[in-house]
Amino acid sequence: MSLLSWIGWIATAVFSTSYFFKGASTLRWIQAGAALLWVTYGLLIHAMPVVVANVIVASAAVYSSLAAARSQKRSEALVESSDSAS
Repeated sequence: MSLLSWIGWIATAVFSTSYFFKGASTLRWIQAGAALLWVTYGLLIHAMPVVVANVIVASAAVYSSLAAARSQKRSEALVESSDSAS
C-alpha cells in the first residue's frame, strides 16, 4: 500500500475513533486532527474539494473548542467572584 493510501486510511481511523470519546472538546480536537490529515491527503491527490471541506471542518472544530474553553473559564471566574463577594 502506498504512503498516500496510508494517509487516507489513518485519517479515516482517527476520525472514526473520535466518536468513542465522551468529552465534546476531546472529540472536536481529534476531529480537527483527522481533518488536517484529510487536508494533507487532498493536497497530495490534488483534490481541492477534499482540502476545502476539511479546512472548514478543522477550523470549526478548533474554533468551537476554543470558544467552549473560553466560556468555561468565564463561568468559573463568575462563580469565583460571586463566592468571594458573599
